[in-house]
Amino acid sequence: MVEEEWARRGIDVNTPSVARLYDYYLGGKDNFAADRAAAEEILSVAPELRRAARENRAFLGRAVRLAAAAGIGQFLDIGTGLPTRGNVHEVAHQVSPDARIAYVDNDPIVLVHARALLRGNRGQVTVVPGDLRQPEEILKSHEIRDHLDFSAPMAVLLVAVMHFITESDDPRHIMATLRDAMPSGSYLILSHGTRESRAEAADRGTKVYERANSPLVLRTRQEILDLFDGFELLDPGLVWLPEWRPDGVPPPGDPSQALILCGVGKKI
Repeated sequence: MVEEEWARRGIDVNTPSVARLYDYYLGGKDNFAADRAAAEEILSVAPELRRAARENRAFLGRAVRLAAAAGIGQFLDIGTGLPTRGNVHEVAHQVSPDARIAYVDNDPIVLVHARALLRGNRGQVTVVPGDLRQPEEILKSHEIRDHLDFSAPMAVLLVAVMHFITESDDPRHIMATLRDAMPSGSYLILSHGTRESRAEAADRGTKVYERANSPLVLRTRQEILDLFDGFELLDPGLVWLPEWRPDGVPPPGDPSQALILCGVGKKI
């Protein structure tokens, strides 16, 4: 669907979308001129952001495989973003063919594309509108409650989404609400941008995101660690994306150039 057709459907094509920016970094085509212009402005000062997007996607895959191999058979992916290669259900089903996945996002274009992609998988995969800033609404969704069993361990994915949650959105309340709904043995898979690498570029990129549909909040390592309150971090702890259980030899170069810290916690 071309940009004009989306606009006729009431989609704001002139305000950069964080989901479409990420799609652009990954080399996708589900983005508009405003997204591309904003993305190129950020890439001009932080070209390593393309690598960060790829590394973030690779971390998601490794973390989902770990959870599935540990016996987790259901996944709640909040802020899923536009579908691309290595989606949660694709990775999980390689390990656990019966795994059930619920995707949640508040971007209408994400929802349209995800539902189109998942035709034929709807028995095991569902796509539900929802906003991480309203976790109670997500958790009481009939679609999600019918699809996932909240009495059994699950994996909740917050992959590159919490850095779009401002302090006024009360991230501690969001995390506590999700944690309290997760049974013991559940996994939290989380990645989060930080300004502890390339601070100047991070500050300039943050200013560009002020024009997008969600501001970017880059937290310190300690602040990101605090998001895992109530979870036991699995080895190797909170690390740069390429350092988290790499497949084979870690990629060359400074791992902090990935710009994002990540970890997996288990609720005891």
